[in-house]
Amino acid sequence: MAKSYKEDFIAAQQRLAHNPAEALSTIRVETVQARGLASEARLRDFRLVLDEPEAFGGSDRGPSPVELVLAALGAAQEITYRLYADTLGIPLRSVSVRLEGRIDHRGFFAVKDGVRPGFRDVRAVVAIDSPASAEDIDRLKATVDRHCPVLDILRNVTPVQVGVQQTNSALAPAAAPAGRAA
Repeated sequence: MAKSYKEDFIAAQQRLAHNPAEALSTIRVETVQARGLASEARLRDFRLVLDEPEAFGGSDRGPSPVELVLAALGAAQEITYRLYADTLGIPLRSVSVRLEGRIDHRGFFAVKDGVRPGFRDVRAVVAIDSPASAEDIDRLKATVDRHCPVLDILRNVTPVQVGVQQTNSALAPAAAPAGRAA
């Protein structure tokens, strides 16, 4: 039998209700351009290669950043469906998501002014295997739509600040050989 996440979910709810200071966290990710257009993302103890398809100048060594946005939404939907189905007592054998995002590449490549470089729209279909009633599935969907973090990020404006910190490695002093002081 599959694990139920209801107890873990309720314990987390109670912990956060009694200790609101624990509710706010900062998620940190670092990316470094590795080779060509490929980047390596460092997320906790994980490493993930992102790249562009060859048609856009990449070497296709990994998914593109916009593909990862869709993957993040799909995975977040599945996680949120699982957690809330268990918590609400709605039987759920499996859940999967098929996503499509339409993007006009003229925006990224500065071919036409006024064309957004991001998605024009995103469509997702959540496939649920469940013996639950249509009413229970509607209630589950409404709950997931209210609480899925990635869906919220995509549907609502999130303030984003991007700064630049310039270095000039050509002007930096050469590293001292191993074993010698600089």
